[in-house]
Formats: sequence, structure tokens, C-alpha cells
Amino acid sequence: MTKFIVILGPTSSGKSSLAIKLAKKFNGEIISADSRQVYKDLDIGTGKVTKKEQKIVPHHLIDIASPKRQYSVADFKHDVKSAAAQITNKGKVPFLVGGTPFYIYAAVDDLQIPKVKPNLKLRKTLEKKSPTELFKMLKKLDPQRAKTIDRHNPRRLIRALEIIKATGKPVPTLDHPYLTSPIKGEEPVFSFEKRPSSFPPPPDHGRGRLGGGGVIMIGLNPASKKLRKLIAARVEQRFKQGLLKEVKHMLSTGIALKRLKQIGLTYALAADFLARRPGVPKNARSSKKWYSIKKAELIQKIKTAEWQFARRQMTWFNHDQRIHWITSQKQAEKLIKSFLKKY
Repeated sequence: MTKFIVILGPTSSGKSSLAIKLAKKFNGEIISADSRQVYKDLDIGTGKVTKKEQKIVPHHLIDIASPKRQYSVADFKHDVKSAAAQITNKGKVPFLVGGTPFYIYAAVDDLQIPKVKPNLKLRKTLEKKSPTELFKMLKKLDPQRAKTIDRHNPRRLIRALEIIKATGKPVPTLDHPYLTSPIKGEEPVFSFEKRPSSFPPPPDHGRGRLGGGGVIMIGLNPASKKLRKLIAARVEQRFKQGLLKEVKHMLSTGIALKRLKQIGLTYALAADFLARRPGVPKNARSSKKWYSIKKAELIQKIKTAEWQFARRQMTWFNHDQRIHWITSQKQAEKLIKSFLKKY
């Protein structure tokens, strides 16, 4: 049976560097549970671990997909099982590491996510509307989904409306505590309207569904003030590393502006900033207000967006009683030693 160690936490919390140290110490390899780091060439904006770090401990599910097409959770579920099998066949321990809650729970709890064919005609109509208009439509048709969705994400708003139009009813619920999911392909989100204070422990006291072996979940959650400083420093570092050059390069290689914006808010804001500037393709156009925005304003907007993203990540994680929250590497090592002895 497969032993599985999960290292999770919000963006900029230090989970990747900690995971490398732990995987090296406990003869492990890392499987990335990050919905953006799967994409090739998107290195700076996703905070991808460096090639040098990947040489210290082997990493899986990084740089495996073209950013021109969407990598789904169904793809991830297939690939994570394959990666885990490869690692265990070498006599090593898989470390699932990341901050994409849906990916983590899809693996650990084996969430079943059916697929459906997109309604291209409906999407074309809805894409003409603003996020505010889309959100108002969703709120009217499915008030419960409107409470949990990211109201600024047109892709998810359109997908939610697409599901309602196709099924004639609100998004149903998967067999998982507080997890609201559409029937057909949209990423589920947690609903906290009716809940106890936390997730109950798993009935098998640690045996996750993935691989049938033991699973331990270890989390990093720095204090808000500290995390906000870490996020600010990370954003500043990304600009020094060449975030804008990376975005400009992706646009010049043929990736559509709309597609780049779907990958993440950092890329969306940076792409808008670059619109109509020298070296950016003519098809990368945005509103005039972004043409006059200063770089310092852009940096601040991304800092704010990353902070809000971190808070949403913790909304998922804070209600899971299975997670062992730690403040040091020694605590993690102690938990892992005990876990490996048990399983």
C-alpha cells in the first residue's frame, strides 16, 4: 500500500522549500499539486521551483502541459496516480505538495468529477458580458453557488451558468463534506453555510483513498502579518526575475490573451498592463485605463490579489481537522517519523 505525505499551505508560506528538505531526509519524491505549475514556460508568475531545486529531489507534474490548453482535475487525478506508482515502485515515499485545495482533495479523497462537452454557442454569448453581469445572472439562478464562486473570474462564472442552462437545476453536491461541485467539469468549491466547526477525521484514521495506504496532511500557516510580508517580498522578487518579460514572451509565442488570463490573476493583471505597449502583439488588447497605470500600481495590485488568494486557500484548509499544523521543520519530521512507523 502507498504511504502518502501531503505538505500544504497558502501561497508564499514556504511549503515548497520545506517539502524539498523533508523529501530528501525521508527518501521521497515530490508530486506538485499546483494547478499552474503544470504548464510549460510559466515559471516566474507561478513561483515554480527552480531546476536546481528539482535536482535536489525529483519533482513530478511540473512542466507537463501546454499553457494553450486547459489542464483539468481529471488530468491531474490520472497523472498523480501514475506518479505515485512510479515513486513507490522505486521504494520511495510520495510527497504531495501544493496550495491548490481542489487538487489535493481530489487526490486524497478521490473526488469523482464527471466531464461534459462545453456549450460553445452559449459561451460565445456569455463572454460578451462583464464579470459583474455574469455574477448577477448566477445569483438569480443559483444563489448558493453565487456565495462560493470567485465573482471576478469570468471563466468559472460562465461554467457555472453553462451547467445550470444544461441541467435546469443548481449545482449538485459531491459526496464530500461541504464540497459543492457542478455535474460537468467545473472545479468544486467548499460551501460553509451548514457545517460543524471542522471536517471530521477520516473514518480509517489516516488511510486515504489514494493508493489505499496511509495519508498524513501537514500544513504551514504563518501568521497573517508575516504571510502578507512574505507575499509582498515574493511579488517584488518575481518582477526582478522578469515577470513582465515572461508574459510578453508568452503573448508573442501565440498564446491567446484570454487563455493567459485564465491561468491566474497575476498573469491577467500583467497582461493588461502590457497591452498596447511596444513588443506586445496587436491581439493583446485591453481597456485604456490599463495603458496609463504605473508599474508600482501594478505591483501593488498583484500583492493584493495574491493576499486575497492566500485567504481563499486557507478558507478551504482551516476547516479540515485532519491537517497537522506546524511551525517548524522539527515538528514535521516528528510527525512523519511516527507516520512512517505506523504505515
